[in-house]
Amino acid sequence: MTKPTNNVPDSFVDWFRDSSPYIHAHRGRTFIISFGGEAVVDAGFANLIHDIALLHGLGIRLVLVHGARPQIEERLKTRGVKTAYVEGLRVTDNAALTCVKEAAGSVRVEIEALLSMGLANSPMAGVRIRAASGNFVTAKPIGVRNGIDYCHTGEVRRVDATGLEQRLQAGAIAIVPPLGYSPTGEVFNLSSADVAASVAVALGAEKLISLVEAKGVTDSRNQLITNIVPKQVDALLQRRKKLPDDLRHHLEAAVYACRSGVKRIHIVNRKRDGALLKELFTRDGIGTLITAEPYEETRTARIDDVGGLLELIEPLEKTGVLVRRSRELLETEIDGFTLMERDGMAIACAALFPYPKEAMAELACVVVHPDYRGSDRGDRLLAYMERKAQQNGIDKLFILTTQAAHWFRERGFVQADLRNLPMRKQALYNYRRNAKVFMKKI
Repeated sequence: MTKPTNNVPDSFVDWFRDSSPYIHAHRGRTFIISFGGEAVVDAGFANLIHDIALLHGLGIRLVLVHGARPQIEERLKTRGVKTAYVEGLRVTDNAALTCVKEAAGSVRVEIEALLSMGLANSPMAGVRIRAASGNFVTAKPIGVRNGIDYCHTGEVRRVDATGLEQRLQAGAIAIVPPLGYSPTGEVFNLSSADVAASVAVALGAEKLISLVEAKGVTDSRNQLITNIVPKQVDALLQRRKKLPDDLRHHLEAAVYACRSGVKRIHIVNRKRDGALLKELFTRDGIGTLITAEPYEETRTARIDDVGGLLELIEPLEKTGVLVRRSRELLETEIDGFTLMERDGMAIACAALFPYPKEAMAELACVVVHPDYRGSDRGDRLLAYMERKAQQNGIDKLFILTTQAAHWFRERGFVQADLRNLPMRKQALYNYRRNAKVFMKKI
């Protein structure tokens, strides 16, 4: 008789299970993925294409928008052609345009070749992916700005959303080069970031994913900013004059896309292996998420949050850190709870139960999810609860705790006597639990 296997944690199984909500959520959605020509010449580009093929296999509708800057530079150098850059944009004369068209065509063929792979014992084994390209973008010339004639450098005028939609409905991955065409038959060199944002807006895409050369969007301490809203991006662009052109263009395009209805824009360092998968199938991702509304918010709990709150507090109830609350009790107390939510998941909570006669309130059930401890979320939540109490005429908070005394003491709470509590609370005190009382004037 075979003995049952030990219940040993398996990181792969855990990750796969945790990714399942995202697999279901992404199926049938339209994602625009933008990357530069630098990614194409990188030794790891085949891995990126394999990951893109995996997304396609999971039922995600994909449009790839590629750049071609290094490929253009190589051809310009070979022919001895020099071009100028003004405000991060190439001035594309006739000689440069020839190099632009050749480079864009070369990159497109390279992408199509990798998407056509099907060797046994490779990540693409048994895969049959159709790639579709075409004249999906109508463009117009930038013209003369500040006395500079940009020649054949243009900007997007219109995207053929119907044509792209037809390719996607047929099950193909659409490939859009950084080129645009005019009704008079002219060809224009475009910014791939602008093309990607315009395509995302035209298709009503759920996501625009920009794979950039930089580490990502960082703060003044060079720490990655995980989520940001457009007005914060505006301030960052105004403040940081020395951002790399690549990142600046993608951020400007991201703000346009976000304000034009694209729900989520991801700015991701493409140099990290598996960056797409880590960004799309883990809760926190590895890049910067730009959304019209905060990705993480603190708000008053609602009745439909009860399940998430129970998942958050039950582990601490089992260990005796928190007093056990039934679902029924939680439902009756729900108006007193505040929830910190990240991408639909409860990651922290606290409750405030006022005693208006004494101008006091009990702060209870302060919990931060284990994955988010060590950050400043506990402090942010406490500050939020203190402001909420003050707005309701409360000038003193008290807590009853068995194991978190030091955390509260470090934040200004002072040990008090049971007799300092409101009489109604004294009558409910559990002497078997023997919790310590701490108070704080706010």
